[in-house]
Amino acid sequence: MTNTPSIDVQTAEAETRHALASLYRLIAHFRMTDLVDTHISARIPGTPDHFLINRYGVLFHEMQPGDLVKIDPSGKAVDDVRDQGNGSQRVNVAGFTIHSAVHMARHDLACVIHTHTADGIAVSCQQEGLLPISQHALKFYGRMGYHAYEGIALDLEERERLVQSLGAHRVMILRNHGLLAAGRTIAEAFLNIYFLERACQAQVKALSGGRPLSLPPSEVCERTARQFDREESLAHAQMAWESALRLLD
Repeated sequence: MTNTPSIDVQTAEAETRHALASLYRLIAHFRMTDLVDTHISARIPGTPDHFLINRYGVLFHEMQPGDLVKIDPSGKAVDDVRDQGNGSQRVNVAGFTIHSAVHMARHDLACVIHTHTADGIAVSCQQEGLLPISQHALKFYGRMGYHAYEGIALDLEERERLVQSLGAHRVMILRNHGLLAAGRTIAEAFLNIYFLERACQAQVKALSGGRPLSLPPSEVCERTARQFDREESLAHAQMAWESALRLLD
């Protein structure tokens, strides 16, 4: 006798697939892709730690709900559909290592985004990391982790160190690698990666000017970060998400 998911779980998975596929296409719209080598994942509500991640080889701009693979914490596909050698259940190992680390340790987070943009990589290579020089950057003031580069993320033992580096934060810079942003909802994860990417773009441009930078006082930086933390932040993220979705129409 096979266990058939309840209607509620099936509905939750269908809705998550639709939203996650849309997020992939939005990340492509904002030019945050790196061919097939970055990933976005989402937890399926009501399941025993099942997640959706992209089928390896599908470009972000062409992602559809059916292109997402349901996996368990070990990275094994749990869909009933068999691969049959066509790669329909293929998942990138490095992508799974990073995403599973966050999902298994942080059950408060529903979605994890990892990117390799030029500006994100550039800031990840700078010793100071993200500087508090823009309003976008101040969203993450004192609220960001850093993880030292250990090579391509194929070693499952790195997951514990990734989690330690992230701590209680929702965003992290992977040194010499790229950016990671998560959220309690798919909408919040999208807004976090959008702000983080824009902050990196502003920093690269500011540093390229060759002129001294103006940094706000630390108390102003903290005050601004707390303003971003206000209770209605999830509602704001949802509003921004719904607005962004219209770009896909």
